[in-house]
Amino acid sequence: MEPAEHLFRRESGRIVAALTRALGVHRLALAEDAVQDSLCRALETWKHHGIPDNPAAWLMAAAKNRALDLLRRERTAARAIATLESWPETASTSEPELPDDEVRMMLSCCQPRLTEEVQIALVLNILCGFSAGEIATAFLATKASLEKRLTRGKATLAGSKKLFELADADVDGRLRAVLRALYLLFNEGYHGGSSVAVREDLCAEARRLLDLLLAHPRTATPATRALGALMCLHAARQPSRVGGDGLLRPLAEQDRAAWDRGLIHEGLARLDASAEGPTATVYHLEAAIAAVHAQAPSSRETPWEVVIDLYDRLLVLQPSPVVALGRALAVGEARGAAAGLEALEAIADRERLSRYPFYEAARAELALRLGDPGRARLHFEAARALARNALERDFFDARLRAGRLPPPTA
Repeated sequence: MEPAEHLFRRESGRIVAALTRALGVHRLALAEDAVQDSLCRALETWKHHGIPDNPAAWLMAAAKNRALDLLRRERTAARAIATLESWPETASTSEPELPDDEVRMMLSCCQPRLTEEVQIALVLNILCGFSAGEIATAFLATKASLEKRLTRGKATLAGSKKLFELADADVDGRLRAVLRALYLLFNEGYHGGSSVAVREDLCAEARRLLDLLLAHPRTATPATRALGALMCLHAARQPSRVGGDGLLRPLAEQDRAAWDRGLIHEGLARLDASAEGPTATVYHLEAAIAAVHAQAPSSRETPWEVVIDLYDRLLVLQPSPVVALGRALAVGEARGAAAGLEALEAIADRERLSRYPFYEAARAELALRLGDPGRARLHFEAARALARNALERDFFDARLRAGRLPPPTA
């Protein structure tokens, strides 16, 4: 992603939140239009004159002026116009009150009248700059259906006059969807199927928004801290996920000396702090699994039975085939390839993994360890056919070469 595009994704949600605070949630569409117009203007202006010294302030000023233009067409917008005109010319998205705006905007998107899927889609679209197409990919939905849901969701939001107040009693109920949205945002960057295998900008944005939640007593819950721990522990491994040869590195082959020890320390501290709650959430258990890997000297020295136990507990809370796949891989490490394959075949609803390349790759690796290179080749080729980007295809090609697998029979 180009630097300007990264900036636009990061700043758009902040500016929309600031304008919505000033204008009211019923003018969300106007705020979004003003921000979109300012981004388009920036593309043209910066192409000829270069990026300004303070691009965030430039975008805020441009969005403010465009919002004023749009408001002057409304006969009933006098109060909103006065509010915007009172903003100082130097206003930017770095002002102290803006973190509150973004937290309130996230919670506003998650009102109970909306389904959780629509709530999450609104957070990803408004706060994180995700397009309808990107969200549809994450939800395994069509772009057209996702656009309809976003339109209906924004129409519901327009019924409110102001952003959600942090003093409201409904914070806990709304926070669940916010955390789920940030979890999806981080995962799209870390494991997503975009044109590159790792989108560090998306991971960083998810962590930034999560930190805003941690800065407020009402939203700094044990679950929030656990999700923060999970993000830190995964982000710590990012430097070693792609090797110097440009190929993806599976966990067992990553250079653990390259892991960010500061992020690991922060993640472990957040995980400890999250233990004050009465119950363990999905985020607690996923973070606990990541913590085991972060502290193990090597894959061989990882306490895999502990990992299996954590996956068993996670499956109770989230009985999904993706979680079961992770458990099966741990079984293969702890109890041998045959047990791992048996666990893979026992996954309930495993047809839902039929489009996931690393399910086929897991079958290939275990078949190879069992001394069945022919079967391994078939699964690696199936994985390659499902690869979502060039890095994944190159990774599967390298595994085929490394395994010295026989050519397919005629």
